[in-house]
Amino acid sequence: MFLPMVSTSARQSDPRDSRVSSHPAERVILFVEDVLEQREAAIVLLRERGYVVVEATDGGQAVRHAAKRIPDVVVMDVSLPVMDGIEAIRRIRALAGKKRPHVIVMSGQLDARTRQLAFEAGCDQYITKPCGIDALAASLDAYFVKRDGP
Repeated sequence: MFLPMVSTSARQSDPRDSRVSSHPAERVILFVEDVLEQREAAIVLLRERGYVVVEATDGGQAVRHAAKRIPDVVVMDVSLPVMDGIEAIRRIRALAGKKRPHVIVMSGQLDARTRQLAFEAGCDQYITKPCGIDALAASLDAYFVKRDGP
């Protein structure tokens, strides 16, 4: 299983769902996943770890969120409705300019061509599903330690 299941009723309302604060200590993650159960479970656990999480269910929505504020990290699935993750990465990179977010692709697609396209689009790291939240959290922690220091 990719992530622990969290029922919709167990998900608590978070006022940060629809906004992103500009507090400098916040680490903002744009989490893009179209599978409801995977998205909800990851978001709950990432918020418990102290991250501010903005969610998107398709590539177009991800680009619109990034246009409002470039996140610190983008966690992107590849197979998405409306706009695939690779095109969304390209567009977010174009929007970001010098404020380059760290992009982690999490995908069930194992083929070398998809992986190559993701890196050409601007992916920094490619994690193959199924993976656990601990693997994602370790990647995020390593990135922020490298960026911000211990």
